[in-house]
Amino acid sequence: MKKIVTILGARPQFVKAAVLSRIIAKYNAVEEVIIHTGQHYDTNMSAVFFEEMKIPKPKYNLAINGLSHGAMTGQMLIEIEAVLSKEKPDLVLVYGDTNSTLAGALAAKKMNIKLVHVEAGLRSFNMKMPEEINRILTDRISDLLLCPTDTALKNLENEGFENLTSKVVKCGDIMKDAVEYYGKISEEKSAIISDLNLIPNEFVLATIHRQENTDDLEKLKEIFEGLELISKEKQVVLPLHPRTKAILNQHHLTYDIKIIDPVGYFDMLEMLKKCNLVITDSGGLQKEAFFNKKHCIIVREETEWVELVANGFAEIVGSDKKKMYKSFENYQKSIANFEMNLFGENVGEKIYNEIFKLL
Repeated sequence: MKKIVTILGARPQFVKAAVLSRIIAKYNAVEEVIIHTGQHYDTNMSAVFFEEMKIPKPKYNLAINGLSHGAMTGQMLIEIEAVLSKEKPDLVLVYGDTNSTLAGALAAKKMNIKLVHVEAGLRSFNMKMPEEINRILTDRISDLLLCPTDTALKNLENEGFENLTSKVVKCGDIMKDAVEYYGKISEEKSAIISDLNLIPNEFVLATIHRQENTDDLEKLKEIFEGLELISKEKQVVLPLHPRTKAILNQHHLTYDIKIIDPVGYFDMLEMLKKCNLVITDSGGLQKEAFFNKKHCIIVREETEWVELVANGFAEIVGSDKKKMYKSFENYQKSIANFEMNLFGENVGEKIYNEIFKLL
């Protein structure tokens, strides 16, 4: 039986992997070995995902976290290489744009193991983002690039990928499969709406975690002041990322919004279903908002998911609190057709079929 090693390290990757792992198990034609780098190490950011979503438990947990980018990527590269030497897989599978993604990609290619990148071709065109560097380098050395959108395909075409030996395929966004599958069961699994006494459509769901926001204190203050402004109209609920929490605590910053600990995927899905709209700097949550028929205010200077902005489902406001509030006001009066198919259908099956061809 052929063997795949899947490398995971961050919350969105667990969600995407849950879809594909379920399909791999269904066909039982390939053995999957999961390496968890440990990049996200908080229980609610990691372990709970494997329990809730019935993802096969990682065979290896490297517990690498809390280091600088270079130290983290380097340590992961060393330890992933050791695992690959032991497991001798036919193929390595990586997701997204984290340090875990890049470390897994480098380890695979230096050992001449076939490499597949799910969510290839995304670009913010902001080279100050660590994620942008990770995704560009991973794409360049992958054998199979699985793109979620036409824009992602076009980005790779513009970078000359037709002149390379790698195969580029548009499969759609695997996150859509996850939201559709788990959205049907999240109501049974989560009581967060009642536990937090939230009123449906009367609260805004927010997440802030990107380095470009957390590491710039003036930006961070402006964003939180914007959230506080909006909270005068609708309650703002913010599951607080450990990095953001540490910086707020370090500078003794407090704001009049409802801050909660990070939550599991089912809780997040229920809040997405029941919220008024979403405010985030997360790439994944922008799409999850769309899949749950919610508008999204993007507190960044750019987005990889340009389709959402082009079609009026999301707006980029940067860290400008006035723009945040204006966008919030406008969306209270806005009606959109969320039935538009921007991200494909049966994505997991398409991805599995492309991977199987490569084995």
